[in-house]
Amino acid sequence: MLVLLAGIFVVHIATVIMLFVSTIANVWVVSDIMQASVGLWKNCTSGGCESILSYASEDALKAVQAFMILSIIFSVISLVVFVFQLFTMEKGNRFFLSGATMLVCWLCVMVGVSIYTHHYASGYGTNYLTSHHGYSFILTWICFCFSFIIGVLYLVLRKK
Repeated sequence: MLVLLAGIFVVHIATVIMLFVSTIANVWVVSDIMQASVGLWKNCTSGGCESILSYASEDALKAVQAFMILSIIFSVISLVVFVFQLFTMEKGNRFFLSGATMLVCWLCVMVGVSIYTHHYASGYGTNYLTSHHGYSFILTWICFCFSFIIGVLYLVLRKK
């Protein structure tokens, strides 16, 4: 049981780190023709990063930014609550609060990355003729899977 809890804790920390990286890094869409990428915050080329996106004023991008920040916040809260419950909870109880908070994180990731996929994943607003998904976009989908698995495991596990 201790090994399982330690494994979940490590995956949870990895998920938090990947959420930070995917939200901060500006590699959501990458150009196939030139060295350029677009993220949630900036448009980067080989010469540097511009702080203004061509579609920065759109509500969809603001919603993606908000949901990704909320997912980080809920993931960190879930991690803190898990550690707190680990040391204060009586034996036999389940980690309901940690699991529920992590599932809220999962929901925020799902909504944020789904909005981005619908509006911007095809390269809209980037002026790239051909493009592909960057590592930030892929990391976000990995975090989506991990946060769901962690949330469900927290709900199922009992403290022994």
